[in-house]
Amino acid sequence: MLIRYSKIGFVACIALFASLVAFGNMTDYGSNFEFVRHVLLMDTIFPTSTIHYRAIDLPALHHAAYIIIIALEALTALLCWAGAYRLVKRVKSSANDFNRAKNVAVSGLSLGFFVWQVGFMSIGGEWFGMWMSDQWNGVPSAFRFLVTIALVLIYLVQRDGDLEV
Repeated sequence: MLIRYSKIGFVACIALFASLVAFGNMTDYGSNFEFVRHVLLMDTIFPTSTIHYRAIDLPALHHAAYIIIIALEALTALLCWAGAYRLVKRVKSSANDFNRAKNVAVSGLSLGFFVWQVGFMSIGGEWFGMWMSDQWNGVPSAFRFLVTIALVLIYLVQRDGDLEV
């Protein structure tokens, strides 16, 4: 039973993290928007870089990208909270029922991995050259987040056996 509660706790931790990130992005929209804007403008990457042609200088697209990021972070949080709740409801159930109840949490964790791997590491980091910026480089933080999420996902999907009576 301890392992089941541990898994639920880990999923809830990611739900809390994603909630705080989404909340921070919504309540401090301007500050965090600047991060997205500078990444998309590519105005702080190496001046000699030949990828500046990828820059997006339309403010409407900056806002759209940021709103999509916030929405995906919030959805990650909601799915993880819902997944943790489903697992709590089935914590004393059979192994089969508990394992089947993991699907919502797996969806939330997978979406979170997608957000920070694809959104920040691949698109922001590589396509827009965010790694070249001293001021607006979110790659190290995104890596920490996605590794944490991946580890929780790996732990969660380990099959649980029936409880010993």
